[in-house]
Amino acid sequence: MPAMLIAGPEVEPLTLAEAKTYLRVDHDAEDALIGSLITAARATVEALTRRVLIDQSWRIVRDAWPASGLIAAPVNPLKTITGAHVLDAEGAEVEVSTDALLADTARLPGLIRVACGTVPVPGRPIAGIAIDVVAGHGADADHVPSPLIEAVRVVLAHFYEHRDEQGAGAAFPARLDALVAPFRVARL
Repeated sequence: MPAMLIAGPEVEPLTLAEAKTYLRVDHDAEDALIGSLITAARATVEALTRRVLIDQSWRIVRDAWPASGLIAAPVNPLKTITGAHVLDAEGAEVEVSTDALLADTARLPGLIRVACGTVPVPGRPIAGIAIDVVAGHGADADHVPSPLIEAVRVVLAHFYEHRDEQGAGAAFPARLDALVAPFRVARL
């Protein structure tokens, strides 16, 4: 069940100024590079933990409603369901009432509970269902657990210092695993 990014975070977990201080950079010549490395570092920590750090909008695509009525969220922590639709046989969107979907945000991975008897059946066999959700720890870095912010710093520094290296020298430092391990979301 794929999830597609609709809208990324409005801010990154580190500002450019914070990143430059951490990297001990006191010039502006590499601001664009450092900015892109911040984004890459956040995305790397998100991939390692299977967590979205700062709130983002995602679309979960499915072929059919599950018989169990439970959908494990592929993006976590799940915060809210913002909309849903199915495609009919002609490809037109048919809105699904969000009252028929309940976000169980108390667990990881989050679950979407579907009231199966009340949702329309998709008219096409592949990718006929779309559920739009918001996932993340919060709107800004203040809501993200501090070990994950530190993990972003570690990855940022690694990317900055080893940008021209390949092979074993480009491996992440061992402390990164210690930072992210408690926050990994298990797959169901």
